[in-house]
Amino acid sequence: MATSEHSFSKLKRTEQLGAKVAIAGGGNLIWASCITLILLFAMVLPLSLALIFILVSPNPTQGLIMSVGITIAFNFLQFFFSPYLMDLTQEWLYKTRWVSLVDLEAKSPETVAVIQRVCQERNLKQPRVGIIDDQNPTAFTYGSLPNQARLVVSEGLFTYLDDEEIATVYAHELGHIVHWDFAVMTLASTLVQIIYLVYVFTRRLQGADQEVVRYIATSIAVPAYVFYLVGTYILLYLSRTREYFADHFAAETTGNPNALSRALVKIAYGIVEEAQKIKEPSQLLEGTRALGIYDAKAATSSGTAYRITSDTNKIGQVFLWDMFNPWGWWMELNSTHPLTGKRVRALSTYAEKLGLAIEFDMGRIIGEGNKLSKKRLYGNFIFDLLLYNAELISIIVGLVIGFLNVEIMPLLIISAPIISFGLGHLIKTSLMYPDFKNAVETDVLTLMSDPYASPLRGKPAQLQGELIGRGDAGYKFGSDLKLQDKTGMIYLHYASRFGAIGNFLFGMKRVKSLIGMNVKSLGWFRRGVAPWMDLIQLSSEHGTVVNSYHRFWSFVLSIGAIVFGVLLLVL
Repeated sequence: MATSEHSFSKLKRTEQLGAKVAIAGGGNLIWASCITLILLFAMVLPLSLALIFILVSPNPTQGLIMSVGITIAFNFLQFFFSPYLMDLTQEWLYKTRWVSLVDLEAKSPETVAVIQRVCQERNLKQPRVGIIDDQNPTAFTYGSLPNQARLVVSEGLFTYLDDEEIATVYAHELGHIVHWDFAVMTLASTLVQIIYLVYVFTRRLQGADQEVVRYIATSIAVPAYVFYLVGTYILLYLSRTREYFADHFAAETTGNPNALSRALVKIAYGIVEEAQKIKEPSQLLEGTRALGIYDAKAATSSGTAYRITSDTNKIGQVFLWDMFNPWGWWMELNSTHPLTGKRVRALSTYAEKLGLAIEFDMGRIIGEGNKLSKKRLYGNFIFDLLLYNAELISIIVGLVIGFLNVEIMPLLIISAPIISFGLGHLIKTSLMYPDFKNAVETDVLTLMSDPYASPLRGKPAQLQGELIGRGDAGYKFGSDLKLQDKTGMIYLHYASRFGAIGNFLFGMKRVKSLIGMNVKSLGWFRRGVAPWMDLIQLSSEHGTVVNSYHRFWSFVLSIGAIVFGVLLLVL
């Protein structure tokens, strides 16, 4: 097994396999699923059907009925036949090989015991087991009904995880099967597609001749569209909830929640390690991001922490941002998976309830998090939201000024919003890219351990390390880079003063020659689900210098708008 230079000191598991523990945070999976099944998820199929049968049909009602009927029929067929299509796709794209439990037992004896026990206790047919020859550790399951499930893992899972940790990952995937996750999500998708068709139908009726019909159609269309937007996020919430319950199932089934905590961190570590060995991100991780046990985009933080230390307290420092920074909650809304820190916290709670010593002392981390300045955390978040909308706010202010002074200076109604936009954008740029003259020399882990870090307001910093590859997913001429220092890896985002064309030329002509160089990197650090740095300058000991211009076009736009607005008044 390949791990960091040190590994976790493993704690004991409970001997009471299948012991029940309350789900962290309470709740009920069936109840959460039933609520979410009525919500909305945008799909290509209903949009196409709406265009064909509703928008161009001389009889909108008939078009709606036809669209709903075809949507139901299509999803019904997809539900039962998609596993077989997925099998073909798996074998074609990832060269999945299907193995027997005997083959699997040679790699992980405990996993086979878990599969056999769960299938016997739940009266389930053994899922079809597949392995993909890829060293990026991941695991996922798919199918329609529980007895038709497929459970696929990558070879990297056996490389980076120990036997008991592998078993908890398989138990997590078995949790998805036991909980009928495929059926629930398919049903939810069908319902929300129908709701979308109703929205399109009412939009068509807004052009009807009768005023009453138009009024009713508008009354239905507006809330339907709102429901569409809100439902998208609530359906993602259901996906995250089902991940929590799969973790809970694994903890109960194996009696070893600590092992799953370790597994999550080690999977992140494996993803970071493999990213250093290849020039482009893994096709497997990109293609199975929503299906996998772990969102590869979130791997950088905890994976980087484990790369240099097995001290769970230091790794826990990285989790502070996940659990306490409001941006963590905000960005999680768009994710199918919970943030790692929150999953590890729930698993630590299960370990405590089972009477086990806790691998990650999340109580201490929570205690430290509770000491953080809430005023600073939430004040920064609110300020960031205002900053994000600075241009819109500025235009509104400009319009108000223009209207109040329109009698004195009529052209002010046009020029004031333009000038105000320029000033707002200038202020936003200055705050997002602050003065970097006093940037401190630091490392990747220290930056990622900052619970106050923002995705908008950059923190000036200097890093020293090796450029190990491109940062753009699957793009041969990508201009972004990956920097590896002694503590971890981070993406460097490059910006040419010549815009997209300059980025393309830089990626095509310069990036390849830079890979492998030891460099000093100056830039603005930002933290989202994945951290990154907006590059200012790269310099090597051999005299190579690369300058990046993130503020250039923002300043040009800001000053241009101000000058143009003033000229409208003067000329």
